[in-house]
Order: sequence, then structure tokens, then C-alpha cells
Amino acid sequence: MASGDLIPASRVSEEDLPVGSVVTASGRVSGVHRAGEPFEDDLPFTTDELVRLDDALTEGTRMTKVRFNAYIGDLGVDTAVGADALFPSTPEAERSVLIAVSPNQRTVEIRSGVAVADRVTDRVSQLGATAAVASFGDGDLIDGLVSAIRVMSAAISSP
Repeated sequence: MASGDLIPASRVSEEDLPVGSVVTASGRVSGVHRAGEPFEDDLPFTTDELVRLDDALTEGTRMTKVRFNAYIGDLGVDTAVGADALFPSTPEAERSVLIAVSPNQRTVEIRSGVAVADRVTDRVSQLGATAAVASFGDGDLIDGLVSAIRVMSAAISSP
């Protein structure tokens, strides 16, 4: 699992970083977490929240045969361009949906692959975004993603 902190790259020497850490082009320090080692930092989500998200992703994928992917993080100044750049690197992009949330910009971007574009229409994407935004307004990112996945799954016609 990767983690990261944003610090000016000029303040970090790569020689001083722990094994498995690098300074990314954006200046974020990204490091691996070895399985079995305890986390020392406060994590943004609880285990229960992550399980809820994983269950929603799995259920949505099984129900529709469309792969659901979620991303929470900075998408850059132009979030649409950031989501467009991110989407091809997601698992099974051609037959998937990406729900990308950029919390700092307060933006939700939804992308779908060419193989499912006839089922994941603009209407379905709008329903998902609307479902997500309601919970995001309350500061609950996981609930928003779970709501979006469930609403979109219900709206996507099965193959």
C-alpha cells in the first residue's frame, strides 16, 4: 500500500528517505507499507469504511459486469484532464467505470470505458455524481462513493 505526504522536494534528499520511498514529480513523498507492520500515521479511513467501499465495488461489479474503480486524491488544476489521464491506468479500463474524487477541488469526475459506454450513459454518470455529492457535503467520502456505486449499479442495465 502506498502513502504520501506533500513536502517541498527541495527539503528532501532522496538519500535520507527510508527504503521503499521516493519523491514524486509533484513533490509528494510516496512510500510502501510492508504487510504485517503496524501503521504509525493516522489513516484517512477506518477499516470498516474500507470494507464498505470494497463490498460496494465488488457488488456493483458482480451485478452489472462492469468493473467499478474509485479514486480519491488530487486530480490537478483541471480535474477533467486529470481524470482523463488517470482513467486508462485503472484496472480493465475498457469495461470499467472510474469515480474520481478530488476533495481539495470539491470535484467528482466519472469516466467509463468504450466497451460499456452504451450502458454507462451520461444519465447514469449524473445519477452517480448526484448520489455522491449529497454525502460529500456532509464530509463523508466513503458514504458518497458507496452511494454512487449503488445508484449507478441499479441504473446500469445488465448485459
